[in-house]
Amino acid sequence: MTDAPKGQQWKTLDTDLHRISRVEQAASYVARPMVGLGIALAFIVMAALAAAVFLGHAPSNFIVIAAAAFGAYMAVNIGANDVANNMGPAVGAKALSMGWAIVIAAVCESAGALLAGGDVVSTIAKGIIDPASVSDTKVFIWAMMAALISSALWVNLATWVGAPVSTTHSVVGGVMGAGIAAAGMAAVNWASMGMIAASWIISPALGGLIAALFLALIKSKILYQEDKIAAARRWVPILIGVMAGVFAAYLALKGLGKIIHINMGSALLIGLGLGVVAYVLSRPYVERKSHGMENRNKSVKLLFALPLIFSAALLSFAHGANDVANAVGPLAAIVHASEFGGVEAKVSIPMWVMVIGAFGISFGLFLFGPKLIRMVGSQITKLNPMRAYCVALSAAITVIVASGLGLPVSSTHIAVGGVFGVGFYREWHMERRLRRPGAIVGRVNSMAIEERRRRKLVRRSHFMTILAAWVITVPAAAIMSAVIYWVLTSLVS
Repeated sequence: MTDAPKGQQWKTLDTDLHRISRVEQAASYVARPMVGLGIALAFIVMAALAAAVFLGHAPSNFIVIAAAAFGAYMAVNIGANDVANNMGPAVGAKALSMGWAIVIAAVCESAGALLAGGDVVSTIAKGIIDPASVSDTKVFIWAMMAALISSALWVNLATWVGAPVSTTHSVVGGVMGAGIAAAGMAAVNWASMGMIAASWIISPALGGLIAALFLALIKSKILYQEDKIAAARRWVPILIGVMAGVFAAYLALKGLGKIIHINMGSALLIGLGLGVVAYVLSRPYVERKSHGMENRNKSVKLLFALPLIFSAALLSFAHGANDVANAVGPLAAIVHASEFGGVEAKVSIPMWVMVIGAFGISFGLFLFGPKLIRMVGSQITKLNPMRAYCVALSAAITVIVASGLGLPVSSTHIAVGGVFGVGFYREWHMERRLRRPGAIVGRVNSMAIEERRRRKLVRRSHFMTILAAWVITVPAAAIMSAVIYWVLTSLVS
């Protein structure tokens, strides 16, 4: 029994309990990332086990079971990185909370993948590898395995450093690298690679330009009018109609087009019809919503919140329908080659493969998506519902324009390019206003304006990081894939 006074004993006990509490808090903080990793690992193991149950335990199926695990790993990384581009602007504009954004994106991505994901997928990623160069089944399987592993690792690395990258470009790089390792440089279709490289510039530039033009239109026709509410009642239904028409055409091409054949003309007619319907229906909604609003910019922003939520959901659905199949393409190719022993340019996607892709995206988005959602939504430039609406609309328009021109574009590059476009337009517009005659009055005001001119509304550090990640995605994934292919073939030889 201690001889210390009772008060001193209680003081010592309180100090010890406080220390224990701080240790528990620290342990909880450290363990929080581990929980996400543990859940992701459990999902990957479950995907492998499900493949084992579905395929049986024959020795020839072990490669497919391993590929299912890596396919699940790839899907988790898509959810952590690629999906954030669709929901980031809505969260950054505070039209959606992080929780609701994750729920809506998970549901819409999964629905797009399972309902409109398509029955076939290119096994050679946009035709960049000649199938004849990898006609041997074993060579083809190991090449696809290397492409799957390398693209997943690259997307994981990009997510870790906070750079939104194209998962489709990662798969393209992985397939190219494995193809070169397996059959040499002559196996690559360099014309297709040139088109893909051109899309690195075309996608974000076109997305940014269209987003900036729509923001300029909104400012000119609504925000700079004397009666902003009256202008909003006139223009917001038009913009909603444009949004509905564009997304209808976009989904017809990228969603319904996977189920039934729809050409560009038919898609545009569908978009025109639904756009007119949306305009007619939205007029009474805007009239009712704007009733009693103050004549301020803040009031106008509220009218764009609901259209922005719908646009984010539709982008997620279209992304699930279009990009998930590309991401699980190598897995589908391995399954087909293992079952039928042949190499095909296009193969069917088994439903269990699409289920792995759909559920993996949802897990990745829930566990790791918030980091990239915050990056795209608030850390590049400040967004509000109007600016985020312009980003979402530009993404859909750019895909339609690119499809009509036959250009391979990345939805990731378009969406992030739209965010950059809005931010750089804001910088240009602020500089232009400061240069107007009479803007500088007095020494103090002159200093304040000079300070505002030095402010950058787009974070240059994020801009350079993302740009660098885009440029090196294909070569980095290709190098990793080639190394992994050599390692795999060395282990099994």
